[in-house]
Amino acid sequence: MAILASAFSRSAPSILASLPDAIWHDQAGAYRSKPLGSGYRALDQELPNGGWPASVMIELLLAHPGAAELRLLAPTLARITQAGKTVVLLAPAHIPYAATLTELGIDMDKIIVIAADKPADRIWAVEQALQSASFGALLCWLPQARADHMRRLQLAAAAAQGLTFVFRPLDAQDQASPAPLRMICQPLAGGRMSVDIIKRRGPVHGEPIVLPLALPEMLLQPFATRSLARPIWHGAAYGVDRFALAATAARHRAALPS
Repeated sequence: MAILASAFSRSAPSILASLPDAIWHDQAGAYRSKPLGSGYRALDQELPNGGWPASVMIELLLAHPGAAELRLLAPTLARITQAGKTVVLLAPAHIPYAATLTELGIDMDKIIVIAADKPADRIWAVEQALQSASFGALLCWLPQARADHMRRLQLAAAAAQGLTFVFRPLDAQDQASPAPLRMICQPLAGGRMSVDIIKRRGPVHGEPIVLPLALPEMLLQPFATRSLARPIWHGAAYGVDRFALAATAARHRAALPS
C-alpha cells in the first residue's frame, strides 16, 4: 500500500453523528452475523466457518504498519462499503492514497478516519464506534496495548455486528491475547503476502498461506510520481472528542424504544 506521513488536522464535534442512520444497541443485546469471506479461497479454507468471524477481535501482527494490510483486507472492505456499511480506520500510522483504495473497489464515501494518539483514547474510540449498528468494520492500529485494553477490545467486539481488526507489532506474538483469531502477516516479493494463523478455534494451523494481493495501478508507478498524486485523502477525518461522542451515544440510546 502506498503511504505518506500521517497528518490529521481536522476534528469534528462527533464522529458517530456522521455514521449514516446510526442505531445503538446495548452490550447485552449483542447479535451475531455470518462470517464474511476474505476474498481468498485458500485463506477462507483455514478461517473459522469459512470467513472472517464477526463479533470477535481479529488480531493481525505486522512487522511494521503499512505492510500491505489494507490490500489484504481490500476484498472484504470493498464488499462492506458497497453494501452501504461504514468502515472506520482508527489511528492509521499513514494516510492512504484515496485513489488506490478506490481502485481496489472500496467506496470512499463509507470510510471514516479517526486520529487518536493516546492508547487509552484509541480503546475508548473503539468501544464507541462498535456500538453503532451502521458500521461494517473497524480497523485499529494499536502499537501499544495493556492486557486490560485488549480485554476491553474483545468485549466491545463481542457486542458488535461487524468485523473488528486490530493491527499490532510482530513482537506482540509472544504476549497473551484474548483475541480468538491471531495471524502473522508479512509482505513478500511480487505483491504477495504470507499469512500464518497462530491462534484460531480448532486445530493448529500448519504452513503459512501465500496470498496474491491486488496491485493497484498507482503502486506500479515510481514513488516520485505517486507522491505528486492528488487527491491523497478527501474522506472524513476526525479527532477524538470524548465528551461529544458520549453525548451523541446517549442521545441515540434515549431515542430507542423501551
